[in-house]
Amino acid sequence: MEMEKILIDNLTGLKTQKQFFVDWDSRLQRHAAGKGELNLALALIDIDFFKSYNDQYGHLTGDEIIKSLADHLALGLTGLAEVYRYGGEEFAILFPDHEREEAFLLMEKTRFSFAIDHKFQCDSKTVTLPVRFSTGISSFGDDGTGVQEILRKADDALYRAKETGRNKICLSKEEKMVPKTVHYTQAQLNRLGKLKEKLGVVEAILLREALDDLLRKYKTT
Repeated sequence: MEMEKILIDNLTGLKTQKQFFVDWDSRLQRHAAGKGELNLALALIDIDFFKSYNDQYGHLTGDEIIKSLADHLALGLTGLAEVYRYGGEEFAILFPDHEREEAFLLMEKTRFSFAIDHKFQCDSKTVTLPVRFSTGISSFGDDGTGVQEILRKADDALYRAKETGRNKICLSKEEKMVPKTVHYTQAQLNRLGKLKEKLGVVEAILLREALDDLLRKYKTT
């Protein structure tokens, strides 16, 4: 039997948006048949200030920026997730066998390692740009069972990340962002809650800062 052709984006070498929907349906069908994963998280990514870079330095530089992030995502998440070029400067990532909070931690590491100045060719010269990205995360089950609903909630979280400063990751439900896979003491959770109220910020921001400090301490790039 002839294998179905996988749809690949010409610029990045990633799977396309159309292939994303094919793969999503395939995973849900396997799950319904008792052969697939129960946990499935989704991340939507958008390059911060991409239009400004594209307008100022041209489409060829814009393509380099897109390709740079595509390579970074594919390399950093090899064996952990499926990365797709969702459209323009947007990417979608499927995390099989991962809960929403696990996907958050993986994306934080990926975001942190990308948050450096990048060099790109612009005409006959090299330009250095502080390219960053924002992310919204949702998951099957916690945020619904229909792909459009789960996409919408990831997109809402992405919008929140953009609106609250960019270069960050937001979960679809901030109140549940403490990772279930990490065992915090009750005292730590209580203190985190008090700090959140005192500073007037969400827990995601505080934990993101803590993770950044940890990665800097051990020089993880």
